[in-house]
Amino acid sequence: MKAKAKRKTGEYERRTVAGEEVSAFIPFPLPPRDPPLALDLDGDLAPLLARALEQIRLLDLAGDLVPSVEWFVYAFVRKEAVLSAQIEGTQATLMDLLQVEASGEEPADADVEEICGYVAALNYAWEELGRENGLPISMRLLSETHRRLLDGARGAQKKPGEVRRSQNWIGGTRPGNASFVPPPPHWLSELLSELERAIHDQSDLPPLVRIGLVHVQFETLHPYLDGNGRLGRLLITLLLRHWGLLSRPLLYLSLFLKTHRPEYYRRLSAVRTDGDWEGWLSYFLEGVAVVAAEAVATARQLHAIVAQSRARLMARKDATVMSIRLFEFLPEHPIVTVNRVIELLHCSRPAAAKALRVLEAAKVLHPLDDRKKNRAVVFTEYLDHLREGTELSA
Repeated sequence: MKAKAKRKTGEYERRTVAGEEVSAFIPFPLPPRDPPLALDLDGDLAPLLARALEQIRLLDLAGDLVPSVEWFVYAFVRKEAVLSAQIEGTQATLMDLLQVEASGEEPADADVEEICGYVAALNYAWEELGRENGLPISMRLLSETHRRLLDGARGAQKKPGEVRRSQNWIGGTRPGNASFVPPPPHWLSELLSELERAIHDQSDLPPLVRIGLVHVQFETLHPYLDGNGRLGRLLITLLLRHWGLLSRPLLYLSLFLKTHRPEYYRRLSAVRTDGDWEGWLSYFLEGVAVVAAEAVATARQLHAIVAQSRARLMARKDATVMSIRLFEFLPEHPIVTVNRVIELLHCSRPAAAKALRVLEAAKVLHPLDDRKKNRAVVFTEYLDHLREGTELSA
């Protein structure tokens, strides 16, 4: 992409934080307008935008082609929750989350608790947007979502659901060596109102471009003491619904952002320092196209795994009504125990144990551990495919 001259995208305010003088950045309102700030959406960005929109269309269509889109929503939401938390340094995996859910107990690990908070936050926000009298995209919705995101012991001291009243900073060990200092708190009321207007005002810009702009602006404002990265990535999903690009929460960028993390931070910084909106949009649109295409492929592969596993079960002479009923729960409960099966099927312990034995004999379920009492079993083939990219590096 042709390099553009540097553009000014905000002002700096000098202030003292913890005894050190820093320059806090105050961004101009969205959208970038008037030369030389106006966006150049021609040239290299045009085919990237067309490709990203086509992949989103195919992803939305894929949701209509599978027997139960709820399976994939369940799977993708949890995978995104894990990956988004890992970007922030959380040391928990998809298996950790699913094992807690299978146990039916409250998470004892703070990292898993954070991931559970993300799942609860996304489910809440998505349902609000779908309710007839639900909250629209607004700071009120984001603050209520933030409250659920930080609902746990670790987030309790970070003012869940409250826009910050103190200065924060990104990177570094103190304000003086931070890599970026967001706007001072006394600017946030005005800046957040401008962000809401940018979302709801009429615009000639394509919605997907507007989503990319809003994400950067939210991360630049960093309006909460904690959880801004996770909430900013979740906001992308909500805006896809708000602007009618996706009818279900099936597109998440965290795997792409995790894989290309240095580039992500470099592109965000270049918007603030050089006004390089086009460079950011190139990265963002590429990510959308790649992730949407991968999501379509994953949906098809998970559907094929379910179909093949069901066929193996149905071919067995010892298949029971309970084992077949249990199988239909597995995509949303890929780890189960006898106690969990009793809850799901409302059956006796012997009936639950027999259903599990049949599914193990069909090589659908496999033991997770060597426990003899209430041992956990796993829909291995399904889960192995789903958990790709969520394991921590050694």
